[in-house]
Amino acid sequence: MAAKQENATGSTTFMGFKPYDMADGEEYMNSAQHEHFKKILTAWKKELMEEVDRTVHHMQDEAANFPDPNDRATQESEFTMELRARDRERKLIKKIEESIVAIENDDYGYCNQCGIEIGIRRLEARPTATLCIDCKTLDEIREKHVGG
Repeated sequence: MAAKQENATGSTTFMGFKPYDMADGEEYMNSAQHEHFKKILTAWKKELMEEVDRTVHHMQDEAANFPDPNDRATQESEFTMELRARDRERKLIKKIEESIVAIENDDYGYCNQCGIEIGIRRLEARPTATLCIDCKTLDEIREKHVGG
């Protein structure tokens, strides 16, 4: 799965990409930034798709009709867990694809609720973010009150 890593300078990287170095006065979500995030999202999607392929091959290779009910149950449980993880990844791939379309439509990087800039650093931490930190916080507070 996509990993956040620390580079030699102590900066966190996403998928091995260096953090975007924004120049003073640089326009937000310019073509260089679009390209930066499109590369990150495309690489992330590719990694997830490869994981899906590995799972399919693993399940085909490991599928066995065990005579022992316990062995069969263990295998079914393992497959169920793998399928749940792949389902989460499938939903993430959809979000990644939506983010790539947003880049192509010049809508990427702006909050879906209030319209302000999400921010380069937030997008590097969460490239599929569609809410600024304030709207996301309010969303989580509402969710907590409704759910609890």
